[in-house]
Amino acid sequence: MKGADAIQEPSLLVVEGLNVDMSTPSGELHAVRSVDFSVKHRETFCLVGESGCGKTMTSLALMRLLPSNARLTASRMQFGDRDLLTIGTREMAALRGSRLGMIFQDPMTSLNPVYTIGDQLEEIYLRHRSVTRQEARGRAEYLLQRVGIMSPALRLRQFPHQLSGGLRQRVMIAMALMCEPHLIIADEPTTALDVTVQVQILRILEDLQQEFGMAIILITHNLGIVARMADRLAVMYAGEIIETGTPLEVFENPQHPYTQGLLRCAPNFGLKDKRHRLGAIPGLVPSLINEIQGCSFRNRCDFVTPECANGHVPLRRLSPERAYLCHREPDPVAHMVPERGAQ
Repeated sequence: MKGADAIQEPSLLVVEGLNVDMSTPSGELHAVRSVDFSVKHRETFCLVGESGCGKTMTSLALMRLLPSNARLTASRMQFGDRDLLTIGTREMAALRGSRLGMIFQDPMTSLNPVYTIGDQLEEIYLRHRSVTRQEARGRAEYLLQRVGIMSPALRLRQFPHQLSGGLRQRVMIAMALMCEPHLIIADEPTTALDVTVQVQILRILEDLQQEFGMAIILITHNLGIVARMADRLAVMYAGEIIETGTPLEVFENPQHPYTQGLLRCAPNFGLKDKRHRLGAIPGLVPSLINEIQGCSFRNRCDFVTPECANGHVPLRRLSPERAYLCHREPDPVAHMVPERGAQ
C-alpha cells in the first residue's frame, strides 16, 4: 500500500453533495444521491460496489460526459483550482485529456474503428499541446512502449479491430496519459480480460502512477483489485456512498451491513473446508425511480429496525477518513471474512 504519504496531502479533487438525476418514462431516476468524497495527489481512490450502484455515472459526472437526459447538481466539485460546476463547455473540453483523463470500460467501443491507433493518440497531443505531428508521433510511440506494446510503430498504423482486447486496453491507458494528466479515472479497466492480462494491466497502472505522479480513481466491483491498488475506498450502494476508509479498516472491520455482506460474497480460495459456503445478499436493490424513504438497504438487511424506514440515516464518522451510513452504533468487533455457512 502507498497509504500514509498520499493520505496526508491536500486534496486534488473535492466532491460534495453530488446528485445525478435522469428523466425516464417511469419517473425521475436518482442515479447518484448526495455523494461526497475527495481524492488526493498521487493516491488511488477506489469506488467499489455491484453493477448499477452509480459508480460509472459518478465518473461521467466528473468528466461532464453525462447522457442528454441526465441532470447534475452538487454543492461543490473542485478540481485543483477549477470549479467543475461553473466552467464553460469549451474550458471543460480543454481540461479533459489535458489534466483529466479517463480509461473507459470497453475499449472497442471507445476507440474509433475508422481511424488508426496513431491518429487517435496523436489527435489528443496536437489538440492540447503546441507540438508538431512528428513530436506527437514520438510521444505516442513512447507511451505504447511504456504500456507494454511491442513494435509500437507498427501498432500505430493499425486499426482497433486488428488488436486484441488486452492491447486495446493498453492503447486506452496510453491515450489517457498522452498529456500527463493529474487525475486518471479508470472505469473497470480489467473487465472482460483474462486473469493474466488483468494482472499486467494493474501492474502497468501502478508503474505509470509512480512515473507520472498522477492520482487514480479506480472503479471496480473486484475486492481483490481494491485490496491490491487502493489507498482509500468508498463502497457504493443504490447511488449512495455507504462506507469509506482504507482497505485495511474496511476489510478488517466493515461497519455497514451491506459491506459485511459484500465481503461474505467474495470467494476465499484459501479455505479448504467444504462446509464454508459462499455468502449471498438476499433480496433486490430498490428502484431508484422517485425518492427512497429511509435506508436504501433495509429490505435486505439482517439488522433492520422500524427507524430504518423513516427519516434521515445518520452518517457515523469514526475518523476524518472513516465513516459509514447507518442507524447502527459502531461495532468494535472485526468482521473480516466471517464464517460462511459454517455448521
